[in-house]
Amino acid sequence: MEVEFEKTYLLEKIPEEIDSCDNEEITDIYLPSTAEHPILRIRKRDQNYEIIKKTPINEKDSSEQEEQIIILSQEEFKALTRNTEGKTLKKKRYYLPAKGRTAEVDLFAEKLKGLGLVDFEFDSREEKKNFEKPDFCLAEVTQEKFIAGGMLAGKKYSDIKGKLKQYSYKKLNY
Repeated sequence: MEVEFEKTYLLEKIPEEIDSCDNEEITDIYLPSTAEHPILRIRKRDQNYEIIKKTPINEKDSSEQEEQIIILSQEEFKALTRNTEGKTLKKKRYYLPAKGRTAEVDLFAEKLKGLGLVDFEFDSREEKKNFEKPDFCLAEVTQEKFIAGGMLAGKKYSDIKGKLKQYSYKKLNY
């Protein structure tokens, strides 16, 4: 079990150099489907499979999470997802060097197409506190519940459009 320090930003514009970055297709299935905000997910990252559970250490601060990961084989992934009813989320993640760190730029697919988020992970609270966002980021949304993966799963862009308006977010074209 690890503690993850992170900040999440809305993507204002797609960085020009993104096409030359390493990337991967990600499919998350959040469980249970009956939960308003599920925190357990079964993930497929290209040809890697895992179960991830992220829990805020302090319910009022989403920037520090306890993360548990179990690596799965493809066979285990298929068995677990065969009859699973969960909320699905698909995105393409790009690993972009920025501000001396790696920006995880997520461009969402299917029903959430047009939404772009950027995560930065840190080794300490101090690093997180002193970080200044790059110019391709619009606004920090780390503490916004509606933007958490479990809350986005199963939704359409139109479901969150009103909440994005408060940040003057413009739907991305990709």
